[in-house]
Amino acid sequence: MSRFFRNHDVPQRRLFLKGLATLPLGFSAGALHAAQHDRHLGFRHTHTDERLQLAFRNRHGYIEPALQRMNWLLRDFRTGESTRMDPRLYDILHALRLACGGETFEIISGYRSPVTNTLLRKTGGGGVAKRSLHMDGKAIDIRLVGVDTARLRDAALALGAGGVGFYPDSDFLHIDTGPVRSWGPKSA
Repeated sequence: MSRFFRNHDVPQRRLFLKGLATLPLGFSAGALHAAQHDRHLGFRHTHTDERLQLAFRNRHGYIEPALQRMNWLLRDFRTGESTRMDPRLYDILHALRLACGGETFEIISGYRSPVTNTLLRKTGGGGVAKRSLHMDGKAIDIRLVGVDTARLRDAALALGAGGVGFYPDSDFLHIDTGPVRSWGPKSA
């Protein structure tokens, strides 16, 4: 028995094990091992062709200068405005990269200013929410180079970590840190 639990501490041990089972994003054992090391992401913004590869988190937590660089990359490219993106998005992307392979996420949309969101609602082909989580820095539209977008969708749904919207005609996936929900075609 470990030095932390004695035989008569079974209820505390069960609580501890229950706590381990609720670790973020339902990572597999392999993903948990990887989470102990630096977490890396690679990006290419499809509208600006800007590229970024960096470690955004280490065993001490999020790396603030890396978060700032990603916030800038994910700015509203139409207006130049940026916001602090929810770092949990990056954890989800990292988990997806581990689950699917691939190296570089193509960014379709990150932060959207209210002006841009209104413009897209008026001129777009639909699918733009009036109160989009993009405006709160809690959503990103992506592809993962070398990974079928339907497979990426299935991996995102398996994480159960937020919203997942699948847009097969435009070949991208919406990921957000809002409530768990999904929309778009489901897997066969």
